[in-house]
This record gives sequence, structure tokens and C-alpha cells, in this order.
Amino acid sequence: MALLIALALFVAQAINFGLILRDRTEFRLAQATRPVATRIADALEREAHAGRPLTADRGRVRRLTANPLAPFAYQRHPEVAAELRRQLADQGLTVGRIDTGLRPVSDDDAEPRRRKGLRNTNRQGDRQGDRQGGTLVIAVEQPGRGWLAITAPWPQPGWRLLFALLSQTAILYVIVLLPVLWIVRRMSRPLRDLRAAAEAFRPGEPGIALSVRGPDDVAALVAAFNALRLRVTAMLDEKDRMLGAIGHDLRTPLAALRVRIESVEDETDRTRMADTIAEMNRTLDDILSLARLGRPSEPPTDVDLAALVDAVVEDFRDIGDNVTFVEAGRLRMHLRPSLIRRAVRNLIENAVKYGVSAEVRVEADARRVAIVVADQGPGIPEDRMGDVFDAFTRLETSRNRETGGIGLGLALARAIIREAGGEIRLVNRTGGGLDAIIELPR
Repeated sequence: MALLIALALFVAQAINFGLILRDRTEFRLAQATRPVATRIADALEREAHAGRPLTADRGRVRRLTANPLAPFAYQRHPEVAAELRRQLADQGLTVGRIDTGLRPVSDDDAEPRRRKGLRNTNRQGDRQGDRQGGTLVIAVEQPGRGWLAITAPWPQPGWRLLFALLSQTAILYVIVLLPVLWIVRRMSRPLRDLRAAAEAFRPGEPGIALSVRGPDDVAALVAAFNALRLRVTAMLDEKDRMLGAIGHDLRTPLAALRVRIESVEDETDRTRMADTIAEMNRTLDDILSLARLGRPSEPPTDVDLAALVDAVVEDFRDIGDNVTFVEAGRLRMHLRPSLIRRAVRNLIENAVKYGVSAEVRVEADARRVAIVVADQGPGIPEDRMGDVFDAFTRLETSRNRETGGIGLGLALARAIIREAGGEIRLVNRTGGGLDAIIELPR
């Protein structure tokens, strides 16, 4: 805002400078031509009615036989000639050519000018011209009667106007910008604090309410954010209580069923029932974990990530799955170990279900750590890569338990990794197979 106002002031001052410069140019032109036109008209009138002829050696207006400016390479001013012609026409005089030349103060050609008739025709004008930087010599032709010569002061555009405008601009900046900067600072500081508080807001973590300050609108916004944070925290607390009750109410009958199936005599039926109950427990755990992910109860801690991944792979080898781990050096990371372990386990479970086997490796560089789970399966169509991360989404739509779960594994894994500041990518390998890559910042 302050920059825009400063730019607007600069543009306004530039326009003002242009207008003043134009007015000053018109004033200088009028100052040089109006007295000259009046003096020429008066001199010609005295010559015609009072019998006082104009001569070449005295008087403000002198009559010469030739153009006195012709031999000299003076700076011409055709705009003066045009304005003087208009002024003379207003006086009722018709003239021929009008020539003008600016005689510098440092001109050393005084003697040749005297011989040519270009004498100091106006001593007062010369003195004024000397003070201001130059004298304008004007020659007016009277057809058949020679030339009339006269001098006039020619004020030079100096630095005083520019200095005055710069001073005025500086004063405007001080008078206007300082209050604007104070107002912007008063508005922006609570807004910066509000943005920082919004970025740092984590449900379940204790936070300090922002102080309500600033202009009325900003103060109202800060107060609304404080109230919103309290409502969100209250809603999440209520959700956690509800999920805890649901988990307890569902696990209790499942545990009772698990006890009762022990009385089933058919071992095949009993095994199937136990597998179904175990699957229901796993599904319940996934749903509750995904719902509670925004408020994890486990604090971050320093762990050896390579050892953590190796332990997960060892669990799969213990139950007979074809999962291998490529040995890696110690890699110390600050994270929530149980959640990361669950995300890695979900990826390995998918690899074993759909790709028969899995090879797990940990790769690290200066900026990131990658956990790669490579399977030997058919891969995933490129247009379905994003769909598999949606909750309750499966590429195999039969919902057969033998071909997969309910579609929460990848959704839960991505939510866990994103909560840790990382990302999950799926990449089809050339020649077959899929790489599921967890990327975490160092």
C-alpha cells in the first residue's frame, strides 16, 4: 500500500512538473515578446508621427540595412519569432522575416558586433540577461525599409525549479507517507500474527489466544479466529470421544464373538470365523487411525529409520511373506515411529497382495530420505494413480477379501506421511512392477 501511494505521489508530481514547466515556458515566451512588440510599435509610431527617425547607433529599437544576426551562429528560437509575429499583428503591424538569436554572456565577439551594428541596444536588458545567462537578439524585417534590431532578456531554465519540486515531493512524502506507513504497520502486524497463528495451528496442541488489536475490521477478524480455534478444538475433542466410544462398543461384541467361536466344532468354520473377526478388527483400527490422524497421541522422537523399516520387514518374514530388505546405514530421523511403521507396513501389505513379493530399501541424500517398496506385480494404470489414494477405493471392484481390504491402506499411509511433511509417489517400473516411494525431508 505504501509503495502504491509513493508511486501515485511520484506520478502526480511528475504531471505537476510537466504543467509547471509548460507554464514557465509560456511565461518566458510572453516575457520576451510582449515588451518587444510594444517597444517596436511605439518606436514606429514616434517615427511616423513625431518625426524621430530610427537610427543604427542609438535607441532601444535600431534600424539596420541588413539582418544583424546573419553572420553569427547563434542559437535560433523560432517559437519566439512566431509569438512575436502574433504580438505585432495584435498591434496592427505587418512585418517580413523575424530572426532571433541567443547571445551568450561569454561571447567575445563584441567588436565585430559593433562594426555590424549589433551593439548593446538595451543595456538594462543586457545586464538582466547577463545575470540570467543570455540576451535574446531580435531582428524584424520591414520590407523595403531594412531591419529593426532589439534585445530582450531571456531567462534560462535553471535548477531552482527542479530543486523546488524535489523539495515539495520530499515534503509530501514526509507528510503523507509517514502516517500511511504507521497505518499500514498498525494493520499489517496483527495480520502477520494472525497468519503465523493460522499456519502454526495444530488441533489438540495448547495455544495462546491472539491479542485483539488493530483497526476495527482487523480486530474483529482476530477475535473471529480465536473463536474459530476454540470451536474447532471443541469439535475435535467431541469427535475423539465419539470415536473412542464407537471403538469400545464395536470391539466388545467382536471380542465376545471371538470367545464364542471356540465352541464351534468344525475347525475350518472356526478358522474362517476367526479370520473374519481379525479382519474386522484391522478395518476398525484403520478407520479409527485415519479419523484420529489429525491429533496423534504419539510425540515425535529420534529413531533410526533404517532399523525401523528393517523391523517391519522382519515381521512380514516371520509370517512367511516374501519380503526382503536392502541393508542400509544408520539414519537418524525425528518422527512418530508408530505412525511411520504403520505407513510402511501398509505399503508392504499392498505389495505382497498384488505383487507377490516386495523388496524394501532406504535411500538418502542431503535433503530427503526415500523408503522404496518395490513389488513384482502388474503395476497400476497411469490414469488411476491418483484414485488409489482415495479412501475406500480399490482397483479390483469385487470386494473379495482374498484380493484386498476395503481400500484404506494407501489413504492412511499417505495421510500419515503428509502429516510428517513428506509425500508418497507410485511409479510403474519399465519391464513390470511398481515402486511405492515414501519421501521424507531430512
